[in-house]
Amino acid sequence: MTAPFVSRGGEAQGFALLVHGGAGAVAAERRPLHAEGCHRAARAGAEVLRGGGSALDAVERAVRALEDDPLFNAGTGACLAEDGHVELDASIMEGTSLRAGAVCALARFAAPVAIARAALDDGRHVLYAAHGARLFALERGFVEVPEETLVTPAARAAFAAVRAGTGATGWAGGTVGAVARDLAGGTAAATSTGGMINKRVGRVGDSPLIGAGTYADDDAGAISTTGQGEGMIRLGVARLAALTMAGGASAAEALRSAIEALHSRVGATGGAIAVDRRGRWGWARSTATMSWAVVDAAGEDGGI
Repeated sequence: MTAPFVSRGGEAQGFALLVHGGAGAVAAERRPLHAEGCHRAARAGAEVLRGGGSALDAVERAVRALEDDPLFNAGTGACLAEDGHVELDASIMEGTSLRAGAVCALARFAAPVAIARAALDDGRHVLYAAHGARLFALERGFVEVPEETLVTPAARAAFAAVRAGTGATGWAGGTVGAVARDLAGGTAAATSTGGMINKRVGRVGDSPLIGAGTYADDDAGAISTTGQGEGMIRLGVARLAALTMAGGASAAEALRSAIEALHSRVGATGGAIAVDRRGRWGWARSTATMSWAVVDAAGEDGGI
């Protein structure tokens, strides 16, 4: 464990939109940038909810904003795999019907969460991988972009440092995600990532896996995780937190329990955000930082 377990929660007014920008260790001088990036994304998603829109549309919009922000390890700015290329993972789920969509090991698309949403709307399959994900995206009208438009100088520098043995494979602008509860009581969650720096080609973490990195059920709440993906998968952290909320725990209580179990059971660190069926929101982390922001009808809050 690199930091004490930290958690926080609150009671939403009307609706709730909560985002995270990744659990890691952001350098002190960059922390305000990451916090403000989360605020921008949360505001974008909250505009959907203020207008009476669905939690599903809201989390997609919030995560799209984070994917477009080069500060974060998702979409533009994503980290590089061991072959020096970008492979993206994303998922989205809504809690009323339990519909979900996901893509993994996807290259050369700027908005993987939108492709995951297309898979949810299509309904035939939940998860598309690699070449199959590309074919599905093209079939649905998404356009490939030159890979160099997704790769930032910061991502190249981080990759070089890891290859030289002087950097960490997880980095501060890690996996991004959003959870929401709309005015009708519907919940949704979405998660997007570039994964680990210098990961093996084809490695898939928890972010596109329903029940590990993303989960939503109106009888419990919505969850998005971030951190050491292999541990999240082994413990099924998102589903674990959902079951705890279904039993009556608040979002903050459920996440603190899940992140503590992540450490005690499988020796991994990370963080998560959630909103429960009553509109209580919360987050927990066992890393040095995790940028976050929340917006509801009464205002906004956030930090790192």
